[in-house]
Amino acid sequence: MIGGTGPTGPTVVRGLQDRGYRVTILHTGRHESDEIPPEVEHVHTDPFSGEATAAALGERTFDLALVMYGRLRVLAPLLAERVGRLVTIGGIAARLGFVDPRDLYPGGMPVPTPADAPNAPPDEPLVKVRRIVETEATVFEHHPTATHLRYPLLYGPRQLVPREWPFVRRALDRRPVLVLADGGLTLESACYGENAAHAVLCAVDRPEKAAGRTYDVGDAVAMTLRQVAEVVATTLGHEWDVVSLPYEVAVPARPMVKHWSTAHRVVDTSAIRAELGYEDVVPALEGVERTVRWLAEHPPERGGTVERRLQDPFDYEAEDRLVARWRAAREELAAVRFAVAPGYGGAYYGREPNPAGAKDLEA
Repeated sequence: MIGGTGPTGPTVVRGLQDRGYRVTILHTGRHESDEIPPEVEHVHTDPFSGEATAAALGERTFDLALVMYGRLRVLAPLLAERVGRLVTIGGIAARLGFVDPRDLYPGGMPVPTPADAPNAPPDEPLVKVRRIVETEATVFEHHPTATHLRYPLLYGPRQLVPREWPFVRRALDRRPVLVLADGGLTLESACYGENAAHAVLCAVDRPEKAAGRTYDVGDAVAMTLRQVAEVVATTLGHEWDVVSLPYEVAVPARPMVKHWSTAHRVVDTSAIRAELGYEDVVPALEGVERTVRWLAEHPPERGGTVERRLQDPFDYEAEDRLVARWRAAREELAAVRFAVAPGYGGAYYGREPNPAGAKDLEA
C-alpha cells in the first residue's frame, strides 16, 4: 500500500488485515500514525520519485498494490511487473466541466454526472486536471485489469484541508452572521473518510467485477453548503443569521465554495453500488456531525498551515462591513415597484397565490 497514514489509510490497512493480507505500507515517514497496527511493515521513501520507489522495493513482488498517494503516473509503470493486481485512487476533477462549467452545454455538469460522461480534453489548460486524465490512461495502459477509484472532496477527522473549519471556527467564535454565496445551495459530491476506505475495500473484495473499471465514489447524499452550515451550528449549540450574497461579492464564502463558481459538481455513484455492493458506512449527516465535533476538539492553529491552505483570513471586521452594505443595498432594491407584482407560479395551489409569499398557503 503506497500511502496509508492519511485520513483513510489506517481504516484500509485494518480492513486488509481483516481479510488476511500481510500489509506493507510505503510512505515518506514524515507522518506516522498511531492508528497503524504495529505488525505492519513500513518502507520509507519518496513515492513521488520512481527511482527512489524502485530502489526501496528492490526485487519484491506483491499480490495486491493499492496506490493512494504519490505520483501515480510514475508508479503505475513501475509496478507493472511487481504486483498481481492494482487498485488506484484519483479524483473526480478529471470530469469535463468540473473546472469550468462553461465547457459544457448547457453550462455546468449534469446532476448527477453519469459514469460515461467525458473527461477533460488532452489540451485542458489547467495542468493538474490534464495530469489526472493522463494518469488514468497510464494506469490502464500498464494494468488493463486495474481498478481506479475517483475520490471527491473527502471530509472527516484528520483531513489536511478540512472544508468544515471555516464554518466551525466562526461558530466557535460565536459569529452572529455567516455569509454564503448564492444561498449556500451549491451541491458537490463529498465522501466521509470511512466511506471512502470502504469503497476501496469493496474493490479489493470483488476483483472479477472491478477489473478494468473506473468508479466514481461519494456519499449517498450530497449536502448543500447551507445544510453543512446548519449542522455545524446545531452541533455546536450556535445560531447565526445566514446572509446570502451573489457569488461575485460573497468574498468571505470563497474558501467554503472552493471554486470560482457555485455550479454543482455531483457524480453518479450508482455503478460502485450496483457492481461492488458499496453502501455508506456512515450517513452523510452523521459524518458531518462527527467531523464538527472532532474539529472543535482538535482545532487547527489559528493563522497556521491549515488556515493558510484554506485561504480564509477570518477577517470579521471586513465581513461586517460587507454585510452592512449588502443590507443597505437590499433595502434600496426593495424600493423598486412593478406595475404588476410577479407571482410564485402557484397554479397548483387551487387559489390565487398570496402576494406576500406562499408560506401561509393552506394545504
